[in-house]
Amino acid sequence: MDPVTSVSPIPEEGIDRKHKLVIFASSLGTVFEWYDFYIFGTLAAFFGKLFFPAGNETAAYLSSLALFGVGFSVRPFGALVFGRIGDLVGRKYTFLVTIMVMGLSTAVIGFLPSFATIGWAAPIILVLLRLAQGLALGGEYGGAATYVAEHAPHGKRGIFTSWIQTTATLGLFLSLGVIGTTRLVMDAEAFNRWGWRIPFLFSFVLLAVSVYIRLKLQESPVYLEMKAQGNHSKAPLTESFARWPNAKLVLGALLGATAGQGVVWYAGQFYALFFLMATLKLYFIDAYALLSVALVIGAALLVFFGWLSDKIGRKYIMLSGFALAVLTYPTIFGGLTKAVNPALAHAMEQSPVTLHTTDYHGMAKLTLEAVADAATKIVKPAPPTKTIDQARAYLNAKGIPFDLAPATDPSVPLALEVDGKIITGFDAKAYDAAFAESLYSKITVTSADGKIVAADPEAVQRPKVILLLSILLAYVAMVYGPIAAYLVELFPTRIRYTSMSLPYHIGNGWFGGFLPLIATSICVYTGNIYAGLYYPMAIAAMSLIYGLFFLRETKDLDISR
Repeated sequence: MDPVTSVSPIPEEGIDRKHKLVIFASSLGTVFEWYDFYIFGTLAAFFGKLFFPAGNETAAYLSSLALFGVGFSVRPFGALVFGRIGDLVGRKYTFLVTIMVMGLSTAVIGFLPSFATIGWAAPIILVLLRLAQGLALGGEYGGAATYVAEHAPHGKRGIFTSWIQTTATLGLFLSLGVIGTTRLVMDAEAFNRWGWRIPFLFSFVLLAVSVYIRLKLQESPVYLEMKAQGNHSKAPLTESFARWPNAKLVLGALLGATAGQGVVWYAGQFYALFFLMATLKLYFIDAYALLSVALVIGAALLVFFGWLSDKIGRKYIMLSGFALAVLTYPTIFGGLTKAVNPALAHAMEQSPVTLHTTDYHGMAKLTLEAVADAATKIVKPAPPTKTIDQARAYLNAKGIPFDLAPATDPSVPLALEVDGKIITGFDAKAYDAAFAESLYSKITVTSADGKIVAADPEAVQRPKVILLLSILLAYVAMVYGPIAAYLVELFPTRIRYTSMSLPYHIGNGWFGGFLPLIATSICVYTGNIYAGLYYPMAIAAMSLIYGLFFLRETKDLDISR
């Protein structure tokens, strides 16, 4: 029997067992693909010293974040390539290609020699593998969301596509679990030397499972029906982006939905993790454990808001998430500082550190050019040369926040002020002595064996941290839970895969994926540990304003059009 005519329609009362199995298999494969993508981000702090030359530690850390962002930079191109294939050939076979590319490129990282072994070839190969990951993920999400939505009955697309939304969170959860377990069962020296490769090599196992799952999938009934009627697009790229009515929808989806969703997603999960570990000095076991608890709560909220969007609509749930992020991010991250490292919060309040510099007026103009300048060291990290750069590198390495201010004496280019003391120029020994007598000497403690330097674990208010992280993830759920259904409903079937994939991956790949690098660069440049939040707040505000006036509600639209 012809497979096109043999596909049964989806029951109006709900998805039958066969379709539920298909959606489960699709979602599970996507979890593994997100795991592959995010173990890179979770281990980003290790790559600076492994795959880049020794030198400025802060610049090396920015290098690792930039390398994390490289995978996001090509996601829109993956959306174009695989989106076109998905609209021309079908959803199922595109899945197989993307999972193979992702799994293999991730696993190969586990064998890659370090900079000490092969020099600059190491970061070059790593960048190429990261680019392959980004291309694969660029083709994955649009297909998974489209595939699930086209299997779902009318009125339930929000809740069923929300299971696809949980895959990113569960993939991060799985990556934290594998990495945390690996770090627990081996000593720190062995993990730093070779143990970090284990999570990457584990991708071989997940790849085998994923391919097996994907081979069992059936093609989307909506796609098959469209193809049987001869209505599929022969030029999906042209129809999607060269014809204004659809291109206008693509632009609106980016500015009013996916850009804001991208920064809220990465601020609430990845940047929060970096903030806990790199800024607040929370021990990695605590950071992984606390975020993992919040991720479980967040995954449930994703499904809830997907379900709710079927009842009341998608648009205003997403816009509410943007508004809450803009209004409350500084309060939430300030609360995390007090709950994780109260000694740091107390020192910042009682004993602020100020760098007085004659370069202040030029430095105060924080522009994208300045952020780019902070990130240029990703190309070739080198020790800072100017005294202001040396002082800033010292303070950043010690985890000491500071303010920039004009020089009080024009003849003194640089002066550090702490606890009423003034130290002119940059003198590391004088800085050490000044901070040893200040409140900042208490922002970290050393373990009994002398191997762990971190925030005092006895002072961490774990329930409060989980609550604050869960609030961040509630915002993630509000903007991310309904968005797959929203994007699927926005575009016609013949060009849906291509049309929805591009704005999604620009919003998440460019606006969201580079958030850790941009936000951290702003913090490093200004000395203000909260200054990086201005970036996601600005983008979320843009999406809120644009979406409020120009986005339309989609929940009742017919997706078979």
